[in-house]
Amino acid sequence: MASTGASGSDGKGQGVAKSVTYYRLEEVAKRNSSKEIWLVIHGRVYDITPFLNEHPGGEEVLLEQAGADASESFEDVGHSIDAREMLKQYYIGDVHPNDLKPESGSKLLVILDFTHHRRCSLRLPISLLYFGKQVLLRRSY
Repeated sequence: MASTGASGSDGKGQGVAKSVTYYRLEEVAKRNSSKEIWLVIHGRVYDITPFLNEHPGGEEVLLEQAGADASESFEDVGHSIDAREMLKQYYIGDVHPNDLKPESGSKLLVILDFTHHRRCSLRLPISLLYFGKQVLLRRSY
């Protein structure tokens, strides 16, 4: 069952309540056929049913991911900026916070430069854990 919550701002520092619909993964999993196909990409839920016949890679590719988290597959393909913009029109809500799983594997190289020591800088590989709208940093070696 979907639930709603409020979040967001208007970008001018003014808090504006924006209604977000949250979906449980169980509910998304039920939408796994050509009649109704939902995908999760980076914690957001998309109803891509109208796009099924238009997908350049064919509908089979989408049906394989139907009702599930397709984040990794979406990124592996290397979708264009236009494709990412197009995806926005199919957005219907977010995955419920209790169902979010951390996305690992993203790496970031952090460079700490100590300006008072001319010869000292430190480079650390950092794993990013993505939880909805939060990004947590974790050291990895």
